Amino acid sequence: MPPLATLDHLIVAAVTLADGIEYIAEITGVAPRPGGKHAAMGTHNALLRLGEQVYLEIIAIDPAAAKPARPRWFDLDNIAVQAELVERPRLIHWVARTPDIGRAVARCPVALGAAHPMARGEYRWRITVPDDGKLPGKGVLPSLIQWDVALHPADALPTSGISIAGLAAAHPDPAEIRSVLATLDLGDVLPVTYDREARFAAMLRTPRGIVTL
Repeated sequence: MPPLATLDHLIVAAVTLADGIEYIAEITGVAPRPGGKHAAMGTHNALLRLGEQVYLEIIAIDPAAAKPARPRWFDLDNIAVQAELVERPRLIHWVARTPDIGRAVARCPVALGAAHPMARGEYRWRITVPDDGKLPGKGVLPSLIQWDVALHPADALPTSGISIAGLAAAHPDPAEIRSVLATLDLGDVLPVTYDREARFAAMLRTPRGIVTL
């Protein structure tokens, strides 16, 4: 049986898209490529290939977009989150790809949110988004995504020379987080240890050496 879910992409949030692109370009030596807009969430993004069907997404509130009627995804409406992003862009979350999002959501022992249909240009997908827009497991648990077209964003990106060296996380209840990840077949993707505050980090191999987000 194939795994229920696999790593799809990392999410770096920024106050502005330009801030995020500049930050990642400065620490890695490679500038992400502008992506497009998410009309349903009032955001836009830029992308950087990390490997075969794996990428880094920079996401920010689109100042030209209308504010959505619901909370934006990835906790971007949180005043505390935006205050942290003023200091610098931050890795806040990750997304896992599944071939059957209905089965994965039903099997997951914690609520990751309903699967919402989304579109950007030629891409079509469904992604779990909690009604309140919060990050599952304070960002340590992934959102789930199912791509509904054969295209994948990483396929259209140039090779960057950047890859993931490792992921790590900490959480006040690591046993529960590890149990949820194991249920989704993601236990080997993200090791989770104890800390009083939830933390998520990615180590990247870059032209400038190993960098940590």
